[in-house]
Amino acid sequence: METVVELKGVQKRFGDKTIYESLDLAVRKGETLTVVGPSGVGKSVLLKLIIGLHRPDAGEVIVEGQNVAAMEEDALREVRRKVGMLFQGAALFDSMSVGENVAYGLYEHYRWPEDKVRARVTECLSWVGMPGIEEMRPADLSGGMKKRVGLARALAPGPEVILYDEPTTGLDPTNTRRINELIASLQKKLGVTSIVITHDMDSALAVSDRLALLEHGRIALTIDGDRAKQSPPEALARFMRGEEVDEQRP
Repeated sequence: METVVELKGVQKRFGDKTIYESLDLAVRKGETLTVVGPSGVGKSVLLKLIIGLHRPDAGEVIVEGQNVAAMEEDALREVRRKVGMLFQGAALFDSMSVGENVAYGLYEHYRWPEDKVRARVTECLSWVGMPGIEEMRPADLSGGMKKRVGLARALAPGPEVILYDEPTTGLDPTNTRRINELIASLQKKLGVTSIVITHDMDSALAVSDRLALLEHGRIALTIDGDRAKQSPPEALARFMRGEEVDEQRP
């Protein structure tokens, strides 16, 4: 199966803290891969490496055959059109309306006429179950609504890969279920490749084709979603029981 995103031998440090010693991970076209692991292990850093917000100290970050780690900022613009991201806090611009937020990436990447932009905004809001709210402001939205608007904004430029950074954090059970259903339905509807970062194992098991466990600066294992539900290996079972490992190496 075709690989869309791949990290090879990635090393990353922040000051004295080693995040990745040698991280290898391959993401297949059209799948939903969820990365789980203890708090502070660097799950969100992985997403930021993929879109070039962080650069590795060594190794390669390959998106559709191109090494993002070696790209200049201008070249990264094309990668960021192909890779949409739902940030943990949705990261909406408070000074803009919902419609303007969703359209933001379209103005960044395309020179579309205004009527085409409006039509795309309407379409993306309908995909996330929030039609007709273009004139609302982010301050008027609940946490779950903000996440869905953030997802609509990520979808607007037509990405081939969507990155989800803790998509259900801070949400009640109803909105958590709604976001999980959106991740699954958008994968089927649009054929996108999804990479999900979460500490919520119920969500991980609900949406994943495969899971990857990140421990001690590397991917400890990858496993099919069905097997993870039925007979998880001990390292994953330990994490699922809440027995987080000490990330400080001896």
